[in-house]
Amino acid sequence: MNIGETGRNGETRVAAFLRKSGYKIVKRNYQCRYGEIDIIAEKDEYIVFVEVKTRKKNSLISPMEAVDGFKKQRIIYTAQDYMMKTDCSLQPRFDVAEVFTEQSIDKKIKYSLNYIKNAF
Repeated sequence: MNIGETGRNGETRVAAFLRKSGYKIVKRNYQCRYGEIDIIAEKDEYIVFVEVKTRKKNSLISPMEAVDGFKKQRIIYTAQDYMMKTDCSLQPRFDVAEVFTEQSIDKKIKYSLNYIKNAF
């Protein structure tokens, strides 16, 4: 499995988790000149911008650590772009979904998820 496929699988698992948790997925992979947001969802009074980071279990850098100040700023600008273009009046929230992968003895990939609300 290549890196892009692993990342897409992580995003798909996070989207399923959000749906199960009562969120409405509004958009996936929203792109503009500032960057990309993996998942945009709505629940209650919030519009939630979710950054999904998929890493191997026990990686040197955790998925949350990979969302540095520069990445956060790009996500914020991209979220502002989305909200202006869609005339959204919901309260924005920025979450990070950490997806961990681990290969089992039988070569199957196992996924685990740590979902962080209000990550920044």
